[in-house]
Amino acid sequence: MKKSSDWETLADCRDAIDSIDNEVLDLLNKRMKVVHRVGEIKHESGTAVYRPEREKEIIDRLTKQSEDTDGDLNYGAIEAIFLEIFAVSRNLELPEAIAYLGPEGSFTHQAAESRFGGMSDYLSLNSIESVFKTLESKRAKFGVVPIENSRDGIVGETLDLLAKSSVKIVSELYMPIHVSFATKANKLEDITKIYSKDKGFGQCREFLSEHGFNDVEQIPVESTAKAAILAAEDENSAAICSHIAAKLYGVPTMFANIEDEHDNATRFVILSDFKNGISGNDKTSILVRLEDAVKAGALVHFLQDFDEEEINLSKIESRPSKDKEGGFDYWFYIDFFGHIDEEKIQKVLAKHASEVTWLGSYVKGEN
Repeated sequence: MKKSSDWETLADCRDAIDSIDNEVLDLLNKRMKVVHRVGEIKHESGTAVYRPEREKEIIDRLTKQSEDTDGDLNYGAIEAIFLEIFAVSRNLELPEAIAYLGPEGSFTHQAAESRFGGMSDYLSLNSIESVFKTLESKRAKFGVVPIENSRDGIVGETLDLLAKSSVKIVSELYMPIHVSFATKANKLEDITKIYSKDKGFGQCREFLSEHGFNDVEQIPVESTAKAAILAAEDENSAAICSHIAAKLYGVPTMFANIEDEHDNATRFVILSDFKNGISGNDKTSILVRLEDAVKAGALVHFLQDFDEEEINLSKIESRPSKDKEGGFDYWFYIDFFGHIDEEKIQKVLAKHASEVTWLGSYVKGEN
């Protein structure tokens, strides 16, 4: 490899980049030949194509290599590049359909594409329940749904469906929720109406005030994706929407990240019908129905077993049970660090076998 001082002109730099790109492409093609064989082996053995723990292992290894060699690529950059490579690889191994809570261009769609790439076969569905039913009927291999928002809390419908479904959580991802201001107008003063979901206007009050849009007609619609569709049809309108919706429907983004507060994030889960292996950096979700829930200290006694085995909990959420008619009855959704196949976790859960439903063990997402 030449030193940077050898690239004296822009033409020299472009020639060097072209040469490197050719090498990268050759290596990627070699990788995909191995991927084809991996797909054959997995098909013969019935092994799942999507292995989040294996992907995490590769990204961690490459990050360490980059750090050890003083490379310019950090964890985030390596993850962004290789998640797309993994997605292409999976499509070559065995194309699988991915169901998600729509519409197309929604934040859940954006979350799905961040893990499964642009080449996958996506099914946009109009409810979380439809995603579960599609997986249970084998019309899709994977499903992507929201489970928690940093502002609005837990998504109750997702928990309620996990409680009675055969599908499991196989992965999680946290995604910052940013909205864009997209329009085909050449100048701000040409905009006569703005479309968005009702919450979108409330989340962007400061932006709207700063740019003189308080007196412009604000039209609430059912989704930010719908807002982008309408803005694409009218050059004198704009949309407050996700970046992916603006891109999908061909509406130029004039301003990005226009929300008043920038710490809003949503946790999404990927659902499927297989069990992950132990990665060493796992989280497990369970549903707990305590037999003596009305007895004083029942939950405390249950949690003491986790404490004694030094198992750290990351979340506990109570939900009203829908199994009984009349009165109040609750079950508990619990996240803790570790994999269900670890000995100490098996020891705890064995004590409560009739009270615990396992919802999935998966690589802990980066929050």
